Order: sequence, then structure tokens, then C-alpha cells
Amino acid sequence: MIDFVRGSVALRESEYVVLDVNGVGYRVFCPNPYALGLRDNEPVTLFTHYHVREDAHLLFGFTSRDEQALFRLLLDVSGIGPKVALGILAAGGRPDAVILAISQENLSFLTKLPGIGKKTAQRIILDLKDKLGSVTFSSPEAAVALSVVGSAQLTEGGESWSEAKEALMTLGYTEAEVDRAWLQVKEKANTYDSVDVLMKHALKVLYTM
Repeated sequence: MIDFVRGSVALRESEYVVLDVNGVGYRVFCPNPYALGLRDNEPVTLFTHYHVREDAHLLFGFTSRDEQALFRLLLDVSGIGPKVALGILAAGGRPDAVILAISQENLSFLTKLPGIGKKTAQRIILDLKDKLGSVTFSSPEAAVALSVVGSAQLTEGGESWSEAKEALMTLGYTEAEVDRAWLQVKEKANTYDSVDVLMKHALKVLYTM
């Protein structure tokens, strides 16, 4: 299995990059190739997944181990292939946002991802929620997101937070941004906080994101 490749970006297309590894060009399919933060002709490491099917051998690449791990988990879900899994990573933001959505059974977030209907979202939750804790994610954000798996606080702070979340989204913030803010807000929040208090905490976090 090819676990990673290290080289320089020789070509960038809408679905993939070509990585020059000692004179050999590897076509590596990535989420958002133009938003990878990679500079052409500079050394880079992509963590990869080698996918074999009857008509092709494909290489998928990611800038972090967390993306690689989440991609492989998504492939375990019935009905999700590499293309849909890439779309989830591309549209879902950082891996911790997707992890949090799964752990909180957030159908609203998941069904907004490309190729994911309600039944598929339910299948993702059913198949992966209990598996998340068995996978090692390296980033602190992912670790915090995993901390809510199996927690009794899956209501995201109760009714007050639900109302605060809706209000923040009407201000133009995306659900993914608000969910990421909650990872920090919940450290200061308590059961009795009002909607206004939670919104103030969240806005302070959102302003710095």
C-alpha cells in the first residue's frame, strides 16, 4: 500500500494534482486541489489511499492524516465510493466538523453535503458513530470533536444553544462554522446560560476564526 508520496506539484486540475516524484508523475485525486495551499514546484507530502477497482488503480491524496483516516472510514459506509467521500471532505470543511456532525447525529449538516441524502446520512451515522473512537486523529480539533461521542450532551448545550445556533446562522455564518465555534464555547458554557450569553461567547470565537 502507498501510504504517502512526497514530491512537487507539476500540474493542478479541478479533481487532481500531478505530483512529480523523482521524475515520475503521480496523478493524485484530492478534495479541492486548488485550495490545498500547495505551491507549484515546491516539495510537499500527500498522505494517500490506494484504491483498486476493475478498470483502474487510483491514488487519493490528503494534506493531513486526519483527512486520510476520515476518507477511509467513509469508504466503509455502504453506498459511499471514493468520489462521494472526496466530496464530503471538500464540502464539509475540516475533518473535525464532519466528525462532530456524525457524533451529534446532525442530519441537517450531513444532508447538505454533495451526494448525501437523508438515508445515506442516517447510514453514515449508524455505520461510523461507534467507529470514530477507535480511530486515531492527530489534530486537537478532531480530538475535541471525538470527546462528544457517546456523551449525554449531544444536544449541543440544550435548547438555548439550539436557538443561539439558529440566530448565528441568520447572521450569515455557516452551520460548519457555528459547530466549530461550539467546540470552544462549550468549555465556558453551562446548562443555565441564556441564548444571549451563548451568542456572545460564540461571536467572540467566530471573529477570530
